[in-house]
Amino acid sequence: MAKLICIVCPKGCHLTVDETTFEVVGNNCPRGAAYGKTELTAPTRVLTSTVKIENGEICRCPVRTKGAIPKGKLFEVMSALREVTLVSPVKIGDVVIQNVCDTGIDVIATRNV
Repeated sequence: MAKLICIVCPKGCHLTVDETTFEVVGNNCPRGAAYGKTELTAPTRVLTSTVKIENGEICRCPVRTKGAIPKGKLFEVMSALREVTLVSPVKIGDVVIQNVCDTGIDVIATRNV
């Protein structure tokens, strides 16, 4: 049995997941059950960070992945972001890296700079 705290909503349900059948108990909603199963079979995360930007009113532009990426790719994606330097102007939603690290997910800007 694996013990998890659900991060899908602010309730923070304490989940117990059977590692053989992936049956989840302790969740107060269906999203908690889905989270518990996914966390044991193929964990994913949305990554938020910043990248360098030139000619802007700030020196770093906030970015995030447009969707969840495999948890095991987080450090690889962070390394890719370290190599990025944007040039102002940048708009919210602009693609910073397309298909980052072959995940099928884009990294997008989350602020106008």
